[in-house]
Amino acid sequence: MIPMVDLKAQLRDIKDEILSSIEEVVSSTTFILGPKLKELEQGIAAFHRMKSAIGVASGTDALHLSLLAAGIGKGDEVITTPFTFFATVEAILYTGATPVFVDIEPDTFNINPDLIEERITGRTRAILPVHLYGHPAEMDKIMDIAKRNNLIVIEDCAQAFGANINGRPVGSFGIAGAFSFYPSKNLGAYGDGGMVITDNETLAEGVRRLRNHGASAQYMHDITGFNSRLDEIQAAILLVKFKRIGQYNELRRKKAHLYSELLKGSEVIPPVERPGYYHVYHQYTIRSQKRDELQKTLRQRGISSVVYYPQPLHLQKALSFLGYREGELPEAERASKEVLSLPIYPELEESVIERIAKTILEIC
Repeated sequence: MIPMVDLKAQLRDIKDEILSSIEEVVSSTTFILGPKLKELEQGIAAFHRMKSAIGVASGTDALHLSLLAAGIGKGDEVITTPFTFFATVEAILYTGATPVFVDIEPDTFNINPDLIEERITGRTRAILPVHLYGHPAEMDKIMDIAKRNNLIVIEDCAQAFGANINGRPVGSFGIAGAFSFYPSKNLGAYGDGGMVITDNETLAEGVRRLRNHGASAQYMHDITGFNSRLDEIQAAILLVKFKRIGQYNELRRKKAHLYSELLKGSEVIPPVERPGYYHVYHQYTIRSQKRDELQKTLRQRGISSVVYYPQPLHLQKALSFLGYREGELPEAERASKEVLSLPIYPELEESVIERIAKTILEIC
């Protein structure tokens, strides 16, 4: 079976360096908030041209702690997309705030900024866009809306490490950017991990305290916080991969462009990449009205594929209390019935992409 991602292929090239880095941490016996994490935080802050980067335990925590540090809480509303992983809305709910969904653009699958203002109320405090699949959301429009309505913006960059708009990295537009280092991400750890980036010193200090039990100094707790620290071994692993993230993203882009070239003229709709937008293809996601038939045949021929996501958030049972009904967000609902993500990772061989594309062409 051709896998969606092959972490063993990546490991072959970096195994010795990974093991050496882990051994260095083990020998140091410093496992929490140590020098490897500090080095990673400094490197990621510089990469994004931001003042601060704060390592946390997961991408979900990166969103949650960013929202809390920005003052989001009970009674507030946060505008976001219904077409994303559940963690995006979980982070909002953890604060006591209410998520408000805005439909998506049919080509990028990101939140449609032209529909945001009609959903703003007196309780709206923030916009939480998601850079889905690795294509940046329309941040210029979103930031303009936020400025005119006195709202904060926190970016969900879980799938988009290294993506940018005209050279400006995602995560650097809003007050904070939240990243996930889940193993399958473009920059992935060997376990859970996340990071918050920001230029706002108050928010940065807030996240630092929240991730470490609310402590301002050892055993001095100003607030009730959480145990959410990116551990030293994961930081060491990420440092090895971080040095290669530009190469990894370029290889993903090369594979994605080959897919799109081979699928020209077929019934399926390949992903878009808008002018000036640097897509990092965390997923290579096509659209097809024959999606289920296509996926079934691919599986029969030994080719993996995944539907991200088969049910938009506003129709999830866990969120039924929000009161949304089928038909309210038609683009997200239509996308959930048509999207299909194909295998993509830096080490994916071109001959395998050709085989997958040929199979799709035969089916469609």
